[in-house]
Amino acid sequence: MRRRPLRTALVALLGALAPLLATVFLTAPAASAAPPAPGRTAAAPVAPSTPAAPSAPSVLAAPAAALTEVTGFGSNPSNLQMYVYVPATVTARPAILVAVHYCGGSGPVFHSGTEFASLADRYGFIVVYPSVTRASKCFDVSSPQALRRGGGSDPVGIRSMVDWATRTYSADTSRVYVTGASSGAMMTNVLLGDYPDVFAAGAAFMGVPFGCFATTDGSEWNSACANGTVSRTPAGWGDLVRAAYPGYSGPRPRMQLWHGTEDDILRYPNFGEEIKQWTNVHGLAQTPSATDTPQSGWTRTRYGSTGNQAQVEAISLQGVGHNLPAGGMAARALTFFGLDGGGSGPGPEPQPGTCRVAVTISAWNTGLTASVTITNTGTTPVNGWKLGFTLPSGQTITSGWGATYTPAGGAVTATNVSYNGTIAPATGVTIGYQANHGGGASAPGAFTLNGTACTLA
Repeated sequence: MRRRPLRTALVALLGALAPLLATVFLTAPAASAAPPAPGRTAAAPVAPSTPAAPSAPSVLAAPAAALTEVTGFGSNPSNLQMYVYVPATVTARPAILVAVHYCGGSGPVFHSGTEFASLADRYGFIVVYPSVTRASKCFDVSSPQALRRGGGSDPVGIRSMVDWATRTYSADTSRVYVTGASSGAMMTNVLLGDYPDVFAAGAAFMGVPFGCFATTDGSEWNSACANGTVSRTPAGWGDLVRAAYPGYSGPRPRMQLWHGTEDDILRYPNFGEEIKQWTNVHGLAQTPSATDTPQSGWTRTRYGSTGNQAQVEAISLQGVGHNLPAGGMAARALTFFGLDGGGSGPGPEPQPGTCRVAVTISAWNTGLTASVTITNTGTTPVNGWKLGFTLPSGQTITSGWGATYTPAGGAVTATNVSYNGTIAPATGVTIGYQANHGGGASAPGAFTLNGTACTLA
């Protein structure tokens, strides 16, 4: 869907505000018209420009239904520009989508040349468009600073944009997503590696794995990676991601990958290397959970689960070159994110299941370990689960495995991790935790699975 030109939208907006402007003067960020879209080709490497001093902070939020530049949004070591698109109708606690342009592009060009803004109009989320100011118009996905959390360069500036947007629009910090094309797809990989606690999911159109473009000589371009000649084991790729944020043990963002078989800029073997990397990061096997053909010439594989919000989804496009995303693909990315339901969340809530829980406690004078086996006694699979229980008084969880546990005491929810989210009928999963106690080492007396009470074995 094409949106009406920005100038037309601004004229309409100013007309509506005319009575107000006659009586009061407001200072707001200036909107920027989009320049003509260049071809989506990768530029030759050039040195980054020197970052300029940050401007004074913007006080007002961006006007609705207009692409607006925001200045002074926070730490910005590489002098990126920030543009934001706020639809006329925004959902309560909206989601944030960061949309990252290709080499030679800009935030305004990616805004006008893709469908993300029109989809924001439909579903009520906010779009942030980072824009490179260095001569190449390529994002830094190669320097040592870019490939570690808080290291500097472009990822730090984009993180600041997200923080500004979530504060300004009271956005839902659990629903922050990123997508991009070419250089922007590479940055999508980098951001999910550097900031797994910020982004819930990403969609990379024609990218390369995190760390594949790494250089140490100041160059922005890595020919070996671009040509698809860099190959690692899944664990080798996964280790690069884990090294970006040492010690992080929380949930990892889901990843959707797109690549054409005839890509002559970032060649097709990179697609398989990305699959290796993100399946390993999620602790998944290389064998797909599902394979289908959603459209002629497309092969879609899903890893970890079979639904629209699989941990990793990969779409191979037969005979397609370096020209993504094409029409309709942005909407499929939104489905993967879970943003095409009016901003209702990152996907359908897990459905109730019929269940049985068995607990084994091993205790000592001040602590205990609990082994908890959850069995699906129903006739349909449980796809995604939350186990609820209340710890006896005086117990506090200090560590756990097989699930994430929040909070550490009282009424606790254990949520599946990437490798055990599906429980088939008549099968079970075993999780566990270690806890301190003040003299009472008993097991919880009741459990619920996705809100349904379980029987105790």
